[in-house]
Amino acid sequence: MLKYLLYISMIMSSGFLFAQEKKRAEVDSTIVDTAGFVQYYIVEGDTIPHEAIDLDEVVILGRLKFDDKLARRKYLILRRKTRKVYPYAKLASERLTTLNERLEQIGPKRSKKKYIKRLQKFMEEEFTAELKKLTRTEGQILVKLIHRQTGKTMFKLVKEYRSGWRAFWYNNTASLFKISLKREYDPINIEEDYWIEDILQRSFQVNILEEQKTALDFSFYDLRNKWTDSTKTKAIKK
Repeated sequence: MLKYLLYISMIMSSGFLFAQEKKRAEVDSTIVDTAGFVQYYIVEGDTIPHEAIDLDEVVILGRLKFDDKLARRKYLILRRKTRKVYPYAKLASERLTTLNERLEQIGPKRSKKKYIKRLQKFMEEEFTAELKKLTRTEGQILVKLIHRQTGKTMFKLVKEYRSGWRAFWYNNTASLFKISLKREYDPINIEEDYWIEDILQRSFQVNILEEQKTALDFSFYDLRNKWTDSTKTKAIKK
């Protein structure tokens, strides 16, 4: 039932075995022209004007409105589950980066397999008990959020780091409990995924969750416009 969770934790645990090196761009200094409000970057001896000020994208979220108490209750339950499993997905993305960097440094295929087995043993001791506490719905949300953060489904991750047969087997095992490792995060076409994204954006703004950029290509503005218009259409039809 929960064997697929071992591979989630395998990805997450890789960062505890090897330190990840950070690459920094070589920028000598920054000069600001306060009179003309033009900023210049000096990069390797070249002066580059930069007239615009870079700002992080700010998403303005309005107050939520629900049709009834049941809809509000469903949203709150989804919020609780999403906030609970998101840190695991974020950690999985970070550890996957570390894992890939480490595997690139290992030459022989046998050595890579040995490293993965060592990693698997480590993660079984560190993460399995905690991940087993997740409910079925929490496990499915986690699978989708891992796709959001890594750009790959759990099925594909297991297939890449173990084998195609094992990926097939674990997917079938998970499907017995209505959990699909092939499930993608699709807030564009699936309303529940849109609400998960809404929960994430609101949680980022109030610092309940630490934001990590998604590996997928979508705009929350576009999502909000689409689903807001869709909700209005449903209301008119009623």
